Amino acid sequence: MELVTVSELWHSHLFSGITSGIYNIAQIQLPKQLDYGGVDQLPPTVFLPPRNYTSNGFLRVSCNGGLNQMRAAICDMVTVARFLNLTLVVPELDKTSFWADPSNFEDIFDVKHFIDSLRDQVRIVKRVPKRFSGKYGYSTLEMPPVSWSNEKYYLEQILPLFGKHKVLHFNRTDTRLANNGLPLDLQKLRCRVNYQAIKFTPQIENLGRKLIQMIREKGPFVALHLRYEMDMLAFSGCTQGCTDKETEELKKMRYAFPWWREKEIISEERRSQGLCPLTPEEAALVLRALGFGRETQIYIAAGEIYGGERRLAQLRAAFPQIVKKETLLEHDDLQHFQNHSSQMAALDFMVSVASNTFIPTYDGNMARLVEGHRRYSNFRKTILLDRKKLVELVDMHQNGTLKWNEFADSVKLVHEKRIVQPTRRKVIMDRPKEEDYFYANPYECLCEEETNCDDLLDHHNTSQLA
Repeated sequence: MELVTVSELWHSHLFSGITSGIYNIAQIQLPKQLDYGGVDQLPPTVFLPPRNYTSNGFLRVSCNGGLNQMRAAICDMVTVARFLNLTLVVPELDKTSFWADPSNFEDIFDVKHFIDSLRDQVRIVKRVPKRFSGKYGYSTLEMPPVSWSNEKYYLEQILPLFGKHKVLHFNRTDTRLANNGLPLDLQKLRCRVNYQAIKFTPQIENLGRKLIQMIREKGPFVALHLRYEMDMLAFSGCTQGCTDKETEELKKMRYAFPWWREKEIISEERRSQGLCPLTPEEAALVLRALGFGRETQIYIAAGEIYGGERRLAQLRAAFPQIVKKETLLEHDDLQHFQNHSSQMAALDFMVSVASNTFIPTYDGNMARLVEGHRRYSNFRKTILLDRKKLVELVDMHQNGTLKWNEFADSVKLVHEKRIVQPTRRKVIMDRPKEEDYFYANPYECLCEEETNCDDLLDHHNTSQLA
């Protein structure tokens, strides 16, 4: 085993031995066009030879959360396994969260491509060999790694555990790797996993491409990530525009999930702080104010909108060309995806990445990962809404304080500098939850050399809102 004591790990010659070979991650050229809507398929990937190393043990991981939270976790866990010279077991996906999606990894992602495309960095297997089971005297240590940890934590606290346990099982994987402060090669490996190794299954990709082509045939389109769904409203405590019955239903759901820690939430306070997703009615006003006309084709990237068509009426009246995957695709096309929320979310993800403009109404995991993908795809237009300022302006307009022209001008002014542009992430020491998320802005992966990076990040392009 390539395992040494913690004190020895920090001797320079041993440390360099652990990280030797990682340098070539940065040399891999990643495709800069992640255009799911292209007519022509990308040429076959040429996989590099497998990396030859002695594994320190097996790492099992159970990803928790929705599709995009799990996607980020997969990238992080590959990076941890590579750094510690481990063998990674194909990640297990969450089946017990709100969505109760029974999908396994291979139902959503192309598992063969995942294994083969990373074989020059880390060994990935579909299951732990039987010889390392309890039947043969081996025990699996189950634990959650500490959130927002850097490489020092994994070297000092995690690697030594493989001296006693051949198999470790991380039972939670959300945000277990720091946004900032990691070696550049590890950051680039996270990107390589996200943009090259993780592909959806051919079935999902083919249907997603079909969906994108159907939308593009009618012209340019906006992907509106309208996160006005039951789980988000229950979790956040946001009930703007809901009936008393709906408000009570959302409260009961919040109490039904013990891992949602906040129970008593004042919706008005949360909304005034900019912590609520925009309602469909608010989204309609904001899109009009930003300059999008009635002819704009809008794809609703979301699951079932809470309140159904009643809550979408104002948005439809303002923008008649609203489309959703459920209305564009035939029932037979979606039949396999029913009751598989992560597979449905994969379709929305593909359309959002391929859209002409992406506008999220809440900064959840999907919004942030799509933002990162669009940055990586030559900074496709993404407008990040200032919800705190917007609800203030919406209320002033609706109570008659601001006339329409004043409202529209104010909305445009607020968002002049909120079109995604090259920038570094905001770092907040000791408060990682409040700083910019790595996967929303992986700026380390957007340029080939550090000097080019400085040139890119110091230059700010200007563009129109609509």
